[in-house]
Amino acid sequence: MTPPAEPVISLRDVGIRFARNRRRKRSIRDLLIRGQLGLDANGEFWPFRHVNFDIHAGESIGVVGRNGQGKSTLLSLIAGVLLPDEGRVTVRAGVAPLIALTGGFQPELTARENIWLVSGLHGMSNAEIAETFDEMVDFSELGEFLDTPFKHFSSGMKVRLAFSVVSRLNEPILLVDEVLAVGDKRFRLKCLKRIEELLADGTTLFLVSHSEGNLKRYCQRGLYLESGELRADGPIDEVIEQYERDQGTWVEGEDIDSEQAQELADISADDGY
Repeated sequence: MTPPAEPVISLRDVGIRFARNRRRKRSIRDLLIRGQLGLDANGEFWPFRHVNFDIHAGESIGVVGRNGQGKSTLLSLIAGVLLPDEGRVTVRAGVAPLIALTGGFQPELTARENIWLVSGLHGMSNAEIAETFDEMVDFSELGEFLDTPFKHFSSGMKVRLAFSVVSRLNEPILLVDEVLAVGDKRFRLKCLKRIEELLADGTTLFLVSHSEGNLKRYCQRGLYLESGELRADGPIDEVIEQYERDQGTWVEGEDIDSEQAQELADISADDGY
């Protein structure tokens, strides 16, 4: 009998702590919300603690939870951008991080120079960059701005260039954190198609999104972070249902009339999940 393959991502009893700026004067509001944010007497905040899970190659994971519950922090730990204060994060394959997309892009450099710089920082050889350079430019649709400094790009143009570069890294693990909420609808659809291509090639996906439609479309498994803990880990439909029940937004399918169904469809289409 063939032994099961090693997980490509493993978290064991992981926790991370953030410290407040202790020089900052405390207001009455700060004191009132301290307990709600999970701040201890020293002004330290743990987005989550004691998190454990394994991810195997080819899995597609959707991460849900309210804002401020550690979803983006979790992806940053897997990307190696942050280190845990407790426990161990093990990643056994390369990561393409579509998180904080424009990180690493230098404002003074041109788009052309940034493509070479960022691709190289992510480990691509000169030959690999040269081979995929035209694909990156074509995908971004920014060919006429190749020699324009990055600082002169609009926010949408910056994201288009960054997505075009990072999504061509050809790494086994793809981390996506709400980047598809930026830019025009046509380009977002183009990005989604690119993600579908990566998934078809066996890429492992971690997706943070407020779009229920995208979560259900691309993910089979869900992780639900709430109140400093991993509250659920299971099939994406069940995890979303638990999250919505906790938030009081769950509506039973048989109780939805045609008007409510259209309203929910509109919300999903607008990424309002």
